[in-house]
Amino acid sequence: MTARPVPAEPTLRPDAVGFLDALVIGLAATSPAYSLAAVLGPVVALVGVHAPGVLLASFVPMLLIAGAFAALNRVDPDCGTTFSWVTRALGPWTGWIGGWAIAMTGVLVLGSLAEVGVRFTLLALELNAAAGSTPLVMGLAVGLILLMAWICVRGTELSARLQNGLILAQTAALAVFAAVALARGLQGDSPFGAISPSWEWLDPFGAGGAGLTGGLLLGVFAYWGWESAVNLTEETTNPRTAPGRAAVLSTVVLLLTYLGVATAVVSFAGTGFLAGNADEEEAVVALLSSEVLGGWDWVVLVAVATSAIASTQTTIIPASRTGLSMARRGALPRRFASISPPHRTPDVSTWWVAAVGVAWYVVVGLISENALYDSLTGLSLLIALYYALTGLACAVYFRRRLFASTRNLLLLGVGPLAGAGMLAWLLVLSVRDLADAGNSYTGQAWLGVGPPLVIGVGVMAAGVGLMLWWRRWDTAFWRERASTAEG
Repeated sequence: MTARPVPAEPTLRPDAVGFLDALVIGLAATSPAYSLAAVLGPVVALVGVHAPGVLLASFVPMLLIAGAFAALNRVDPDCGTTFSWVTRALGPWTGWIGGWAIAMTGVLVLGSLAEVGVRFTLLALELNAAAGSTPLVMGLAVGLILLMAWICVRGTELSARLQNGLILAQTAALAVFAAVALARGLQGDSPFGAISPSWEWLDPFGAGGAGLTGGLLLGVFAYWGWESAVNLTEETTNPRTAPGRAAVLSTVVLLLTYLGVATAVVSFAGTGFLAGNADEEEAVVALLSSEVLGGWDWVVLVAVATSAIASTQTTIIPASRTGLSMARRGALPRRFASISPPHRTPDVSTWWVAAVGVAWYVVVGLISENALYDSLTGLSLLIALYYALTGLACAVYFRRRLFASTRNLLLLGVGPLAGAGMLAWLLVLSVRDLADAGNSYTGQAWLGVGPPLVIGVGVMAAGVGLMLWWRRWDTAFWRERASTAEG
């Protein structure tokens, strides 16, 4: 009697997206228009006209870590990215923490992105009263999260087509806004007192060390998200090379976008308006858009709306793929490794990311809007942590190849370690700054320190607790041992 063959488990759909699709998703995940709107005012408040220089300096560690992502993806094209690579180089305990950090960044930011997308869409439609209704906006934001999760489950191809449309709308709107703002700034046609751009604006040290430190922390948040392109590695054509190249190129495109828009806005508005309205977060660009474009201010509102909506979807991708990868290795319950047979996407982990993101958004949002903003500030801790771990893992894993050539030494060792060192330094500074309750949105101390620090450390402590609990049930993953690339 012949044994019946066991059907192969479903896998993610190979060749679902190409290089350009991966590049677009990497760009969309950073939410360029939203990120600029959120950080530009605070950065100008810290460093004045040197805001473009700070955004340039923030790009350096991002490029170095993107290089580490590309190198590690070539040897291990796993959709879990940091989780898989850090486990391979540094062992299961550190790898699990890296995977948890990635998943939780998506959970913490998901609701806020959806809310901004909804609110700016309503503003673009001139439904200002609706945009000011917290219950309505919160309900629509929850609906948007669920819609985007459904699209993610329906298929990566559908997700890519949606992102292509959103990034085109966002880029066109940003280009129009920046071009008009720069032209009017150069002509001195501004109610705020225009300033002529100068090459000195690109000097990040022009405003002093304290301002640079705070600006770099904001800059890291502005660039964060490009690695979503690499989380699609198992679904991308040429999986060992295309996702890594898309990640590196996306950081360069972001740099050019940020420098262009920041220079145009500072030239038109000067520093007084931006610094004076820094506490308005992304609303500062909405206020500025009417001055720059007059009756065409809806162009900028559409840019921020499409940016946030696009990122609502792409933020789900790294968190869900990381959950899938962790479950396949036994680091999470096997249920999270479920792949939808017809759609070839990680269905269970996607819906879990959406559900936990909605729960976090609703609970924290009901406490207060400031508490929600503080949870976003705490993201800097998690972002710096898993980026730094990836850079360290790259140097450790390739250590036997470093001295084979100067190229290897620089690209596999010095660069990733330098990027990891910069981010570790920013992590320490973040802890120091966030310990002061005065630097939080609530302005009130939790457990004697600032709420963002409590949230960031609390999220990681919850991860450690979950890790220890799961290890008691299944020890297979923790029997893995660190390895290195052969020389």
